[in-house]
Amino acid sequence: MNLFEAADRTEEPLAARMRPRTLDEYIGQEHILGKGRLLRRAIQADQLSSVIFYGPPGTGKTTLARVIANTTKSHFSTLNAVLSGVKELRTEIEDAKMRREMYGMRTILFVDEVHRWNKSQQDALLPWVENGTFILIGATTENPYFEVNAALVSRSRIFQLKKLGDDDLHEIAMQAINDRERGYGRFKVEFEPGALEHLIAVASGDARSLLNALELAVETTPDSYPPPDGTRIYISKETAEESIQRKAVLYDKEGDYHFDVISAFIKSMRGSDPDAALYWLARMVAAGEDPRFIFRRMEILAAEDVGMADPYAVAVVEADASAFDRIGLPEGRFHLAHSAIYLSTAPKSNSALGFFDALSDVEKEKAEEVPNHLRDASRDSKGFGHGEGYMYPHSYKDHWVAQQYLPTGLQGKIYYKPGDIGYEARIKDEVMLRREAQLEAVTEDLYKENLTYSPGDKGRGKWVERALSGRSESLLKLMRRLYSGLDILRYENVLVLNASHGLLLWPLMKRNPEGLSVASVRTEEQKEIIGHFSAELDKLLRPQIIVSDPAGVFSRLEDGLMFSVIAGRNVLSRLSHDSCILNLIRSRLEEDGKLALLESIPVLSSRLSDFASPETAAAIREAERTIYSESNPLTSWGKDELEKAVRDVFPSASFEYVRETEDRLLSDEALQHFYRESYSGCGLSLESFLSSFPVRSVRWSNTIAVIRSGYQMPGDNPSTSQDWEEVVRKTGAK
Repeated sequence: MNLFEAADRTEEPLAARMRPRTLDEYIGQEHILGKGRLLRRAIQADQLSSVIFYGPPGTGKTTLARVIANTTKSHFSTLNAVLSGVKELRTEIEDAKMRREMYGMRTILFVDEVHRWNKSQQDALLPWVENGTFILIGATTENPYFEVNAALVSRSRIFQLKKLGDDDLHEIAMQAINDRERGYGRFKVEFEPGALEHLIAVASGDARSLLNALELAVETTPDSYPPPDGTRIYISKETAEESIQRKAVLYDKEGDYHFDVISAFIKSMRGSDPDAALYWLARMVAAGEDPRFIFRRMEILAAEDVGMADPYAVAVVEADASAFDRIGLPEGRFHLAHSAIYLSTAPKSNSALGFFDALSDVEKEKAEEVPNHLRDASRDSKGFGHGEGYMYPHSYKDHWVAQQYLPTGLQGKIYYKPGDIGYEARIKDEVMLRREAQLEAVTEDLYKENLTYSPGDKGRGKWVERALSGRSESLLKLMRRLYSGLDILRYENVLVLNASHGLLLWPLMKRNPEGLSVASVRTEEQKEIIGHFSAELDKLLRPQIIVSDPAGVFSRLEDGLMFSVIAGRNVLSRLSHDSCILNLIRSRLEEDGKLALLESIPVLSSRLSDFASPETAAAIREAERTIYSESNPLTSWGKDELEKAVRDVFPSASFEYVRETEDRLLSDEALQHFYRESYSGCGLSLESFLSSFPVRSVRWSNTIAVIRSGYQMPGDNPSTSQDWEEVVRKTGAK
């Protein structure tokens, strides 16, 4: 029977009945399935390539495969690696070859629990993925970089599914309660305050666990089930507590979580954070980790990281380990905690590492780099960014640096409270000061990881470099200045207004290969130029190009499509008319979205009269009084008006003003255009006007406002709190 088939839906568990059938019914995993994300676009366009879904149980891996099965026009086959082997795979291969040869139909093969296949079984699948017989969808609870054939990983996009948030679980629960066909919409299900919240909290991100508990609570509350339609079913807090038991700690002593947790434990002690060390120790003990393994790792740390700064550390851990062997569990947990606290609060020295420098010289080999964050990143840093951002304490003064070791949700949590006697009295103030410094050092960036990964694409990199080449150096400097400090995740959506030939678009596209890139341009010619540069990319990776003025582009976007970054150049040129665009931008930015704009300010830029001969300069300036009058929407505004318009919508926006100069040729054609459009009333004939500019190669200056909201450029920036005259003096503006 197909994995997704069912004989009688009414007999299925609630979790099976409520599996989403379409993308619109799917809840959570916005980082890969939100509007505009690469995976969503691939599913909707039925252009899926081989993928591997990785994440804890209950996060929707199999459900997502089912949604794809309901969406694709390709044949969809399923295998469960626990129940199937090479024999079943060969049958699927023959069937897929037949469909391809006779009907030209693709086959998508879903392999659930793909990590359960051994290397030879996975190798048997590889050739058929390579030659296109299959498009593989693998699902695994284990890190694919550890458990899946490296060749399969290199040919697949990897999407990491995270534990669902409480809001997601609440939405799932309400979906089940209100669904008349598959859930409990025929009844009036009500909860005592705190009852549903308890189910959600204990489910801990696992939708299946939540729905199983909800099913038990609802169907055991009436005297008989099902009761008549319209029956009130009241779930008390006591019933909720009985319906869901405390979840087992997610921890596999042979898998990825084992390496991650022990890595976090060691780094917390090395970083002198006893609170985090006790938390990770509790995670391991609760999951049944071998205490002797924990003691062995602490004995290593006592010599490697505490070392000669406290020579007795090794003796303390050895004594605790010996005592544990005599006492055992549960009392032996005191000795585990004792060693962990001692090592976390001990002074640090890594002088023993000098031995390894000598050993490296002897063996003539380079030592491998140490992973940089709490996760073990020895084999998967490229894909998920595990290890990035970890600051090695020995590289800092006093062998300590302020950084967070606890999970994001537990920052500031205190487990260890030092007393006022003996050794603890000496360390108490230092522990408290470190906690304060760590809270000051909290940054979301430290906890960001790549949740998607695509195989390397050298062509894309060359294409981006080629697209950037040949641009004005001054514009490149402005682009780099605008984007300095801008952080974009691989799966986020970006929108560029007035993209012109793509200068502001290409750098963003380089950073979001799994997100959607949209560009608005004003002419078909500009669209063709961007299309030419992007034509060699895979169709799903190309930018969506819309020919429209900035205000009109928003009505042509998909409903509900939101962006993490909206950038643009000269979007507010006619400020009095264009300020409404700011509200449109705000409506399409995600809650923590970022705005990045470059706006030229004509009244602070060069004028033709600056380059005219003394004999005719006065007449040309007289014409410019009309050109730069308050009635002209292009020139009737300056710095103050711009800042007010932007800050009315983006109160925290920052402004920097840059004086940009470029060599400009005042050709006869250009001057004739200026004369016809604006200067014909200056009292000079066309011939006299042309002769007013004996030097035709000039240094033309523009004043550019660099506007940011939602992020800051590293370093010191000119700001609106500075006197404008000082900014003008530094930049050379008029």
